[in-house]
Amino acid sequence: MFSREESKKLTQEFWTGFGKNFPHKWILYNTKIKEIQLKFTFTRKMAQVSMDVSSQDELIQAYYFEKMLSLKKILLAEYLPDAIFDEHYELPESKVVSRVYVQLGGVSIHNKNNWEHVQQFFVEKMLKMEAFFTDFEDFIKS
Repeated sequence: MFSREESKKLTQEFWTGFGKNFPHKWILYNTKIKEIQLKFTFTRKMAQVSMDVSSQDELIQAYYFEKMLSLKKILLAEYLPDAIFDEHYELPESKVVSRVYVQLGGVSIHNKNNWEHVQQFFVEKMLKMEAFFTDFEDFIKS
């Protein structure tokens, strides 16, 4: 078991190392669509690359998620065959977003032996998620 401070230090060490090992300018929050963000998540139980749709207005959130669903066959066939679509994904802080994601289970941010594998997973999957988003950005915005 790690103290809160030790956990924070390990988390910071992972993300600093990831940034140094893969100095890529990720899209993440710069999607130019306020309701859509691309995210990396790494916890004590799993790692994820996701595209989150989040809005205070449920109709807007549903609208953008429907757009994602309309592209599902293309995303699965050409970019991320293991992508999961979850219209009501609950975040740890109890906020509900609509999420399209790929997940790597059985890894922990507290286990440095997982870090290289997770970094490779992040790079491979996020490059594909970004390519998908960029290729269909105009459709998603419209």
